[in-house]
Amino acid sequence: MPPFAATALIGESFVGDGANAAHTNVVIGRKGGPVETAWATALATPSAGHVPFMTVVRPSVPVKPLTLFVNKAAASGELHERATWGSAQAGLAQGVLDAVAAGLIPADDADDLLIIAAVWVNPAVDDLDVSFRNQREAAHGAIRAAVTGTPSVADALDAAKAGPANPFYAPSPEALVR
Repeated sequence: MPPFAATALIGESFVGDGANAAHTNVVIGRKGGPVETAWATALATPSAGHVPFMTVVRPSVPVKPLTLFVNKAAASGELHERATWGSAQAGLAQGVLDAVAAGLIPADDADDLLIIAAVWVNPAVDDLDVSFRNQREAAHGAIRAAVTGTPSVADALDAAKAGPANPFYAPSPEALVR
């Protein structure tokens, strides 16, 4: 039997609505593989407004598997910064550990794995507790999707029949006509 996450596992989850919604993408892989290269490269090459950092449960206690928090929106303003480095980071940490506790990620493999999490925190965030809860659920959901390989191609094709939609845009029926 191949080891857990012998190849990169990729998942996504969107939870909540409005300013406190959370959107998380994860890549899970083993140390010594391409995910480790991407993890280290991202950590070593921050860009203006986007400074990847190691997710911690508490100061000096990194989450296991080691998880890199990559912010999708540049932190701007005191509340958005507190949400990014505070509530969203805490939610990501708890969601990862929830996944380990639930057996989605084998605890025996946690020290051999790395996670890259690209996390959306809306600059208009206005409730740190809701931000935390949504990020916790989004992190867990993204890991579940990565581990279970969901949604399937059939699920994606079924969803496309109704037309694409996301919280920022849904095409009009006329735009869907081909």
